[in-house]
Amino acid sequence: MQTQLIITPPAPEEFSGYMGNYVQQAKTENLIEGLTASYVYITGLVQGLTEEQLHFRYAEGKWSIKELMVHLIDAERIFSYRALRFARQDKTELPGFDENQYAKVSKADSRDINSIVAEYTSLRTSTIELFKSFDDEALQQRGVASGQEVSVRALGYVILGHEVHHQKIIRERYLKG
Repeated sequence: MQTQLIITPPAPEEFSGYMGNYVQQAKTENLIEGLTASYVYITGLVQGLTEEQLHFRYAEGKWSIKELMVHLIDAERIFSYRALRFARQDKTELPGFDENQYAKVSKADSRDINSIVAEYTSLRTSTIELFKSFDDEALQQRGVASGQEVSVRALGYVILGHEVHHQKIIRERYLKG
């Protein structure tokens, strides 16, 4: 029986650019535990909100909470896909994506929050199982995405830190007061 590998934070040389901000926000010594705790927190948070709160925008041109949730789904899918490609030693440089364009055409505000949470739940389960499947060699593999070199392990922490970043925005800008 295989023992579960604890995925610890990446070394500074495993990521660069904007990814550093997200890695720093992850604040955990165990990626799988962090992804699980973050999932529990954000699903509990958004499921308790009214439609008015879910559609609120704190400023002109900003996303609603529904759009933000779909953005988290989109970004996690993309980061996980990158991790899979790099773990399998695919050296193809991967492009970035325009998060604002994705949000604009997502039609998130017309969706029921339960549908968004169900999609997010399925994706997070898949992400956790993907990262649990990686051994240390796979976690150390690197590739280039959005013009930045990054390790598989760092991508896991980017997923978590990116979500923590948006949780903070929800608390401070959407639900203040």
